This record gives sequence, C-alpha cells and structure tokens, in this order.
Amino acid sequence: MGALILLRGGGDLASGVAYRLYRAGLKVVITELPEPLAVRRRVAFAEAVYTGRHTVEGVTARRATPDEVDDVLGEGDIPVVVDPAADILNDSRYPFLVLVDGRMTKRPPDLGLDAAPLVIGLGPGFVAGENCHAVVETHRGHTLGRVYWQGAPLEDTGIPEAVAGHRADRVLRAPADGVLKAYVEIGEHLEQGQVIADVAGQPIRAPFGGVLRGLVHPGLRVQQGMKVGDLDPRDDPRYCTLISDKSLAIGGGVLEAILSRVDLRARLWD
Repeated sequence: MGALILLRGGGDLASGVAYRLYRAGLKVVITELPEPLAVRRRVAFAEAVYTGRHTVEGVTARRATPDEVDDVLGEGDIPVVVDPAADILNDSRYPFLVLVDGRMTKRPPDLGLDAAPLVIGLGPGFVAGENCHAVVETHRGHTLGRVYWQGAPLEDTGIPEAVAGHRADRVLRAPADGVLKAYVEIGEHLEQGQVIADVAGQPIRAPFGGVLRGLVHPGLRVQQGMKVGDLDPRDDPRYCTLISDKSLAIGGGVLEAILSRVDLRARLWD
C-alpha cells in the first residue's frame, strides 16, 4: 500500500480538499463524527456516515471500519471512518504520511506537529511552526488558498461571506435546543417566509426567496444559535451539487503543501 493522507473532517470544504487529492491520484482516508454536522451535505463526503455511501462529482466515499479501509481504497473509493479522535493514526496497518485537519473548528487543534510527518491545518486556529507544519488560508480574498509555512492565517471575522448581497441572513440558525425536523429538501426553491424546518416546535423560515443550498441532517440534535442551513439567493439548484470555488482553491493549497515537501513526494505513489 502506498502512503496515505488522513483528512479530519468531511464537510464541504474538507471534501473539496479530498476531491482534489483524489483526482491527483493520492489515497485519502476521512475521519468524522458519529453524527456529522455538515450543512452542504450534497457536496460533503461526511454524508456517507448517514447513508453508507455518497458521491460528489463522480467521486464516491463509503462508510468503513478501520478493518475495511484497505478494501475500500482498493475498490477506488474514499473510506469515511467514524473516529473523532483520529485514533487510526496509531494503526500500524496504515502508513499515514500526511494529516490534514479540515474540521474548521477555528480553535487550536488537539493534535500537534508529531501527529504525522506533515501536518497541514486549514484556516483559523492553526499556526505554522507551532501546531502544524503548514496552514492554508481559508478566508476569501487575495490570499485564499495560499500556503503559510510560518505564522497564522487571517483571523475569523464571524461574518458570513456575501452571496448576491446577502450575508448573515442567508445563514439559517437553530431557534432553540432540540431535534431538527425538515420540511423541504436541499435544492428546492423557497419563497420568503416558507417554513424550512423546525426545532422544538419553533419554525425556521426562509428570510428571502432562493434555493436551499444546505441543511444539516434531519433528526440531528442541535443547539440554539447553531448554523443549520444555507439559503442561496442566486436561485440556481446546480450550486447545491457542485464543489465551490473556495473549496477547490483550498484543495489546491493543500496539494501544493504536500508536493512542496520533496522528502515526502516520492513516497506518495509507492
């Protein structure tokens, strides 16, 4: 078996990274939570935890146990292992050469420089040279996708990126603690005021007309204020199934960081 890349997180940004690495011929294993919190589920390999398998732009991920990882890789798919602590890093069967932390927690990671020969972090919370070897910028703008080998990326502003003039209002948040019940599907057109879901009997309504681009998995227990959905004012359902330009740019940065390490490069396709 050739060297493997462990990607923590299977949300939409991490899935863009996985897609780029997979298309470059690298072998990727994803670890996730028992109940992933991905919002843009159509383009998130984390969805395989719920459904068993999930395909994004022609690339398929499959839920797997550590014992099944080799078989899933051999069949040309991406294994998704429920392993929040990334314990699989200690499994001697799997030679992980690179660890990419794509969970986007925006906090310092729980694993450091010694977790793998090359540790790459995505976005805020990572400091190259301190808790990772390299960090890739995730903030939109002139530096998106850039690789830093020293220092930190831009800080989290807490302000959603604008889409067709909408910022905070396009992000749907839980109105209460409880279990989310959905009434519409991702990709559907919604009218302003239409009920999308509810939590503990409190409705989540569309703040404007558009397409539901993302919604956490129905039946998931959520907390008040938590991001649970994404409404797209561009009203084009195709965007629900396409990896974003941002995710692909970040994936390109991760690929650059990996291939920049000449000492590791030759081992990637052994």
